[in-house]
Parts: sequence; C-alpha cells; structure tokens
Amino acid sequence: MSVQPHVVVVGSTMIDMVAYAKKVPQAGETVIGDSFALGFGGKGANQAVMARRLGATVSMVNTLGDDVFGDTTLTNFQEQGIDVTFVSRAPGASGVAPIWVEPDGTNRIICVPGANNAMTPAEAKSALESLKGYQIVIGQLEIPQAVTIEAFKTAHKFGAITILNPAPFAPISEELISVSDWIIPNESEFAGMHPQGLEPTSDEIILELAATLKTRFAVTLGDKGAAFTTLDGKVHRVSAPTVTAIDTTGAGDAFVGAFSVGLALGLAEASAIALGCACASDSVTRLGTQSSYPTPAQAQEILKRIP
Repeated sequence: MSVQPHVVVVGSTMIDMVAYAKKVPQAGETVIGDSFALGFGGKGANQAVMARRLGATVSMVNTLGDDVFGDTTLTNFQEQGIDVTFVSRAPGASGVAPIWVEPDGTNRIICVPGANNAMTPAEAKSALESLKGYQIVIGQLEIPQAVTIEAFKTAHKFGAITILNPAPFAPISEELISVSDWIIPNESEFAGMHPQGLEPTSDEIILELAATLKTRFAVTLGDKGAAFTTLDGKVHRVSAPTVTAIDTTGAGDAFVGAFSVGLALGLAEASAIALGCACASDSVTRLGTQSSYPTPAQAQEILKRIP
C-alpha cells in the first residue's frame, strides 16, 4: 500500500436539505416532521469526501453557483483537504437535494442540479490534462453526460481507470458506457439498465448485462453487500458487515469513493469491494450524508481490517 492514491471526481455538488419524519406525505397531504438538517451532498462531492477520508489525494472538477450555497460548498471542500483548482463558478443557483428520511432509514430524494448543468466537456478535458498522477476518475449522472464522456476519454489517455456511478438513474448513452471501465449501480439502477428491467437476482443476469455492454459491474446490494464481475467472466460476491441502519443516505457514494481508493492503492478487486462495503455499512449507522462518513482516523481503522 505504498502507492499514494489520487482520485479525480468529475461530478456534482448539492446542498442536502434533509427532513426526518415518521411517514412521508401522500399527494396533497401535509405531515409533521421530526427534525431537519442542512448538509453538504451531491454524489460527486460525497464520493470525493469519502475518498479523502481514506487518505487519498482528491481533486474535484465541478461548477458551483454564485450563491451562498456555492460559497459554503467551496469552503467545505477546502476544509476537507480536497483540491478545488478546477471548481469553477457560474451565475445562478448551486445544486440542491431535498431528502425525506423514514424511521427505517429509507430515503426519497429530489435532485435539482442548478450550476452542475453548467459544466462543459472542454472544462473537464482541460482539468484532466492539467492534473498529474491520478489513477482513478469517477463520474455520475448528476452532470451532463457529454462532460463525463470527455473526462473519461481524457482519463484513458493518461492510463487512468474510469468508474461510472449511474445515479440518479437516467438512460445512459452508448458512448458513455463504452468509455466506462467499471459501472457501479445499485439494484434499481441495474434494473434500469437491463433491457427487460431485471434486477441482479442471479449471477447469470449480471453476467448477461456485463457481456452485452462490454463493461465490468460492481453492483451494490444493500445489506447483502456487493457483487462484481471478474475478468474471467464470473461473478464474485462480497458480504457487508452486519449493522443497524438508521439512515442510508449517501451509503452508495461511500461505497464508490472507498472502492475507488482501494483500486488506486492496488488492492485486489475483492478487497477494494470489501472496503467499499465496510465504509458504506459504517455510514448507515449515523445520520446525514457526508456527516455520516467515518473520520480519517476511523477510515484508517476500517482500511486496516481489509484483507
């Protein structure tokens, strides 16, 4: 583990507005919530923070609005130790994500991209040509797909591994799939990608889609851990630690960020998956998104336990 991992996240930032309630409202219904929290989120930002907590060098490529949310997001990145050289500003609102969380930890989220949609392919290309020594580039679907395509193409020129987290789910262009070395969906996102809408209930279903799309999958399965495809055309499953979940918000992003660091460190793929599962499982035991992630010290303890 002597390699210094460097992860670049070309992705989104959001301000999470989280309401905790005993039940979510039906159409036309008003309910009284239990508590409210304002926090930093966005799938790209979450993945960047998780990677940084594990000690990686992390560079963020994003566009923020010129509002107070943009100011506080930039400050948060700096406090986390994340490189913001390629975080730009644009007129208008930054991204926001209203979130409802129920007592069992399940959540419902509405993402409003705002300035995330102002990101351009040229900016992503320039950033990845300027940055040096990175092993991993991560993308999601909260920014324009054309931006991620250009980022991944440029990353490949420098020998980096590209990881696509297809969330929040939307139809994915064939070109983006073709430049993604790994695709990391959850069960519902996997079903959205499958021609028949099948969930990853068997190895055969996972292998079928991986062969069709000519990419590798690491499918997150909630408390059942994750399954990933191997180079020799098999599926390997990794269990998640048993925990009591109180808030699953951001768990998938914790997995992606941690898995990316595992690959950048040169861990065996099964160990990188295990690291992702361990960090995700740890995060669901606390409330919030980035605030639920292990501290740097806690993250190092998790890393030490990975075989």
